[in-house]
Amino acid sequence: MAYLAPRLGHFRIFNHSVSACRLLGMADMGLALSRSPLERLDFDNVALKKLPLDSSEEPGVRQVNGACFSRVKPQPVTKPRFVAVSHEALALLGLNGEEVMTDPLGPEYLSGSRVMPGSETAAHCYCGHQFGQFAGQLGDGAAIYLGEVKVPPGQDSDLLRENPSGRWEIQVKGAGKTPFSRQADGRKVLRSSIREFLCSEVMFFLGVPTTRAGSVVTSDSRVVRDVYYSGNPRNERCSVVLRIAPTFLRFGSFEIFKQADESTGRQGPSYGRHEIRSQMMDYVIEMFYPEIQRNHPDRMERNVAFFREVMLRTARLVAQWQCVGFCHGVLNTDNMSILGLTLDYGPYGFMDRFDPNFICNASDNSGRYSYQAQPAICRWNLVKLAEALAPELPPDRAEEVVDEYLDLYNGFYLETMRKKLGLLKKDEPEDEILITELLQTMHNTGADFTNTFRSLSQISCPTEGEEEEELVRKATELLLQQCASLEELKAANKPTMDTRELTMLLSVAQSNPALFQMISDRATIARQLEIISKLKDLMETSQEELQSKHAEDWSGWITRYRKRLARELEGQSDVRALQEERVRVMDSTNPRVVLRNYIAQNAIEAAENGDFSEVQRVLKVLQKPFSSQPGLESPAWVGRGQTTDQGEREEEEEEEQQQQQQQQQAASSSTARTPVPYDSKPPTWANEICVT
Repeated sequence: MAYLAPRLGHFRIFNHSVSACRLLGMADMGLALSRSPLERLDFDNVALKKLPLDSSEEPGVRQVNGACFSRVKPQPVTKPRFVAVSHEALALLGLNGEEVMTDPLGPEYLSGSRVMPGSETAAHCYCGHQFGQFAGQLGDGAAIYLGEVKVPPGQDSDLLRENPSGRWEIQVKGAGKTPFSRQADGRKVLRSSIREFLCSEVMFFLGVPTTRAGSVVTSDSRVVRDVYYSGNPRNERCSVVLRIAPTFLRFGSFEIFKQADESTGRQGPSYGRHEIRSQMMDYVIEMFYPEIQRNHPDRMERNVAFFREVMLRTARLVAQWQCVGFCHGVLNTDNMSILGLTLDYGPYGFMDRFDPNFICNASDNSGRYSYQAQPAICRWNLVKLAEALAPELPPDRAEEVVDEYLDLYNGFYLETMRKKLGLLKKDEPEDEILITELLQTMHNTGADFTNTFRSLSQISCPTEGEEEEELVRKATELLLQQCASLEELKAANKPTMDTRELTMLLSVAQSNPALFQMISDRATIARQLEIISKLKDLMETSQEELQSKHAEDWSGWITRYRKRLARELEGQSDVRALQEERVRVMDSTNPRVVLRNYIAQNAIEAAENGDFSEVQRVLKVLQKPFSSQPGLESPAWVGRGQTTDQGEREEEEEEEQQQQQQQQQAASSSTARTPVPYDSKPPTWANEICVT
């Protein structure tokens, strides 16, 4: 590595080799030259120098008062080993992925089992509003800060603009208890670690701002988890993800100063410590928003400009989520990045069949964090951030900024949606109506979100002498392939609320509105009634009638779409060049593949059977989500059977057989499934996947 020689004293060692051998000894010099690449990382842990640090290493869960970080010690795991690494993410730190993968100490360092030279392990203290209620102290209950690594020489200039601090913060997630672990054990398991690792990377390659993931390490250490909350717990392997970002500070970082909440009675652990809030704002703005620091000598104007930039980045981020069909699942204030990055990958999901009410988190019974609610929820979270920044941020100025959010969000959303539809030359007021009608048609027909948008580039701009009716018919057939069948729509429109419960709530709504407000809400009831009405219509429809209705809906929209495309040609001399540009932009905006739940599940089940190749294969596919990749169209491992080392399996066989008998929900092993291409609509079995 480039920085090895200077650190070892380049001129003394290599210009006076005999003296060097006497100083180091031959064995020592050989050891020094073969050091782990992770021991060469150049740490400069500014956050711990500039923000209050609780130096106590007292074990156990506790309130951390007057500090932003608390020192912790990661807990080692047994026999750590790599599942996968992201070469691109590790390159941010100046690391070569192959070197890290083959480094005997690599899994130990990147699981927290061994601490790298220069690393200072700590956990971040923050609070948050969870599902609308202030929860008090939360903090890094499973993530452990390892430090900040200086940006290596030659880092891409675009990355430096995105990260002006000149440092990358690295964390290990799943390395054991911290003061903020509450009732948990600070561990993560293989399935959640693989999901976070893969989604962090695909979001980056989709062009969506995100934290990164450098590696996944698993081990022989085990923890008990009740996967389905069914009373049938099982042992799972402790696994650890390496996370990378300029900073992991979040909206909730500023909520540690909150006074007692009117609803919950909880307050931040550093309530009243206004000097720390000022210190944290100075740190964040100086390190990550240096232009704002330079351009606003007045402190109040600086703080307003900072909040406006956070608001703008948040509006852009959620618009990008909506345009790729991504649902975060838990948009609490503690999961909102102060830099406008996608943060904390838990029960996320990419939509398959388009449904504005899509809920990816099975624990979200109210639909607070549904797909269509995300823009409004992010605005709500910005309001909570503004409250946390007062009085550094005057409330009236904050309100003015928040009022700009909706227009900014709509602007970002329409800009990307026009690219997704290939509307490049003109911005017309009717475009918003055309997009709304497209989404309504997709919803009515149960069309696949990703594949429908990907198919639109195959619908050409109108030209003279062509058979309009025939082209509309062919385009309709193309899009009908992405629509749901009658049985799929029936399954999708089953009420989630028991009929008796719904009847009772309707009765209470009429007889005792105050009680109804306490136990339910009108939006939830309205959704259930809408679902029941739609299901009733479906029960009275045949597949042929449904197909005919879908064809009618699509042909009508395609006709309107082609008329709009015709207006793109007005004043254009080279129609062919315009069409080629349109296809290029659309196919670089509408991904061919995203991390659908069934793709992640295949990789997880393979890994749990000891085969990590599918995780690595999926990562390779996701690194080029807009491209066709011959030879990588489908999973390679499905149907191959288990590849785990036999000796390792024997000692666990009896235990796992007992667990398999208990876990009837997981009885249909992936090894019996027919391989499904990565760009396919989800297979039937994917409907059974439950993420909480």
